[in-house]
Amino acid sequence: MSSASPAVDPSTSATDLPVWRDPSRSVDERTDALLAAMTLREKVAQLGSRWVGNDMSADPEQEAGGDEDAGETFVVAPMQDVFAAAGSVSLEEASRDGLGQLTRVFGSYPLTVAEGVAEVVRQHHVVLRDSRLGVPALVHEECLTGFTTFGATVYPAAIAWAATFDPDLVEEMAAAIGRDMAAVGVHQGLSPVLDVVRDPRWGRVEETMGEDPYVVATLGSAYVRGLQSAGVVATLKHFAGYSASRAARNHGPVSMGRRELVDVILPPFETAVREAGVKSVMNSYSDVDGVPAGADPWLLTEVLREEWGFEGTVVSDYWAVPFLASMHRVAGDVDAAGVAALTAGIDVELPDTSGFGAHLADLVEAGALDEALVDRAARRHLRHKVELGLLDPDWTPEGSVAGSGDLDLDSPGNRDIAARMAERSVVLLDPGSALPLAGPGRTAPARVAVLGPCADDPRTHMGCYAFPNHVLPRYPGRGLGLEVTTMVDALRAELPDTEIAYERGCAVEGEDASGIGAAAEAAAGADLAVVFVGDRAGLFGIGTSGEGCDAEDLRLPGVQPALLDAVVATGTPTVVVVVSGRPYALGAWADRAAGLVQAFMPGEEGGPAVAGVLSGRVQPSGHLPVQIPYGPGGQPRTYLQPPLGSPDSSGVSSLDASALFPFGHGRSYTTFEVADLTLSADEVGSDGAVEVSVRVTNTGDRAGEEVVQLYGRDVVSSVVVPVRRLLGFTRVPLEPGASATVTFDLHTDRLALVGRDLERVVEPGLFELTAGSSAGDTPCRAALEVTGEPRVLGGERRLTVPVRLTREPARP
Repeated sequence: MSSASPAVDPSTSATDLPVWRDPSRSVDERTDALLAAMTLREKVAQLGSRWVGNDMSADPEQEAGGDEDAGETFVVAPMQDVFAAAGSVSLEEASRDGLGQLTRVFGSYPLTVAEGVAEVVRQHHVVLRDSRLGVPALVHEECLTGFTTFGATVYPAAIAWAATFDPDLVEEMAAAIGRDMAAVGVHQGLSPVLDVVRDPRWGRVEETMGEDPYVVATLGSAYVRGLQSAGVVATLKHFAGYSASRAARNHGPVSMGRRELVDVILPPFETAVREAGVKSVMNSYSDVDGVPAGADPWLLTEVLREEWGFEGTVVSDYWAVPFLASMHRVAGDVDAAGVAALTAGIDVELPDTSGFGAHLADLVEAGALDEALVDRAARRHLRHKVELGLLDPDWTPEGSVAGSGDLDLDSPGNRDIAARMAERSVVLLDPGSALPLAGPGRTAPARVAVLGPCADDPRTHMGCYAFPNHVLPRYPGRGLGLEVTTMVDALRAELPDTEIAYERGCAVEGEDASGIGAAAEAAAGADLAVVFVGDRAGLFGIGTSGEGCDAEDLRLPGVQPALLDAVVATGTPTVVVVVSGRPYALGAWADRAAGLVQAFMPGEEGGPAVAGVLSGRVQPSGHLPVQIPYGPGGQPRTYLQPPLGSPDSSGVSSLDASALFPFGHGRSYTTFEVADLTLSADEVGSDGAVEVSVRVTNTGDRAGEEVVQLYGRDVVSSVVVPVRRLLGFTRVPLEPGASATVTFDLHTDRLALVGRDLERVVEPGLFELTAGSSAGDTPCRAALEVTGEPRVLGGERRLTVPVRLTREPARP
């Protein structure tokens, strides 16, 4: 295709519109017509972006005296030079030939809705005014714990979504997030994170949905469906391997063979592509076995597109393109990095244009770069714009935000979803002797000492990409932008007749133990102590959880262990509540605590949710998406261990691999029995299916919900596989005395493994199926014989297990 400036395509429809603006034409027709009308430099411009709001050093409105825990910029140190160059380009200059995306118009400063929509309109007009064809830019924002903007609902972190084991609720939440974003003119959301936890010391565990690929796949796909139902493009992160970095160090190298990558890391992404129809994918920062994801055509093209059939856009993680030169050093300079990324399969560079700049056009004109690579990426991105209506004749910047001026981004409906998500995510590890604090047969304690750094700090409820933690520390005068009830205030409201004294005791991190004595004194004078310990999320080392906040081991941060020891030593019954983004070792207090509760960053409604679980008003139903270790060392460790890495191999090492609380664990204030596992057939061909049924009964005296889990084990296999793997799950609400039969429609595709030749194959042989309420509690089992020849899975395969419930009435 010639790079000379063509005239606008004269072929028009009956409406006298250019083909690309005619809604009666197909998406492909419109996209191809627009691409044909563009010059080479206009096509290249569609591959870039501009982040006006990230020039923090030049922000005249930034307030002095920001939070001492705040980072000064979004930019990490290796990118200062790249940022300086990109940040020096005005939006007008960046848009001269058009522009692909506008970056975080809402997510960079504390703007009201009215201010934000006005800025969206202003930036759109700049792009339209300064480009020949008037192609609008696509607007993207973060949405890891809700729409990351001032005053928007902060939902629980993704690790808490996973603790619900509730795809329907995740989908409902994502749809609400998408509606808010779409109403203010946002087209793409950078979520969900589908990284599978391989080492809980990694700082970004809070952004994940745990250590099991099937849970991540199922809940992540639900999020995609919800967000995209509102017309907002979902973006899978981080493709692929990021969470398995060596020593859990952010951006660290990934020492992983391809078989493990294909078997553990890739299935959630494949499920979201094939079953949820996701429209965008973001590359990982990491290299896997020496190959950076952003320059890996096997990953970004062969697997993602040729094998899985993905048709959307691949966007770079922020500055991942120049990182190929500055950090990975697989490219000599930023220009070469851009060529490598484009060739591998990245279509759009975020958050600013650097490697995908005008030099790409220069290289094409010099014969050093195939223009087809530019066309490939531009076509994919333009297709999104056509699908989103940005090329429709009635689209205007003002119309894209029409009616949003009085939008409540923290509406009662949003808060209701946030509350239900928080309540269902709280995991009762052990009720002990103290929980619930009130209810039938119990009298609330007269005096309670509420202690710990997470009791009176609402920011500890929230993840690192929640706006109050991500941006507002630079603007201390703006508060949180939300009404958030702290844990101690929620407990006061929950127990109005109880005298509650509060002492912080210590900070989340640091070595100052001077307040521990006062906390212990308060505990000694109370009937019960409730200690809230855990994390405070931040960025790049400013915090104990979050991006760049990795841990050496799984000890509670700072002097929080000393606080717990001092309080427990008083002899006052002590309930320990962990409010965190990762699991921490609790073995030192397991036998001494009067109750243990895990709350994974439960969001703005977390205070009432946790208080409700403590009092007994809320029936706990969360289950662990990551195991809780007994001791802080011996990492990395997940439940997906091979025989020599499992607790069953005790004696071969001085390190104990057992968990204090296993994956899938969660207690309730009622009791359940899972029994009577039956199969519709004892044998099945290698391309067959079997119905696996199990009966669950509420054997207690309160209504509750159990998460029934089905696991499988390949008794003898051609390669080493985990001793157990989750095959399916479902939540089952039951009244006291009621039962239900849960039927899993299990196809043998879910029993496949990745063999030595890297092909996924169903091998004949014996499989042990177990069911129960956690990976460590599977009381019923059955044997299934897979017969026939080994079957290699090519093309599409069955990725999920449908589940059916048959209810039985409660026995009198």
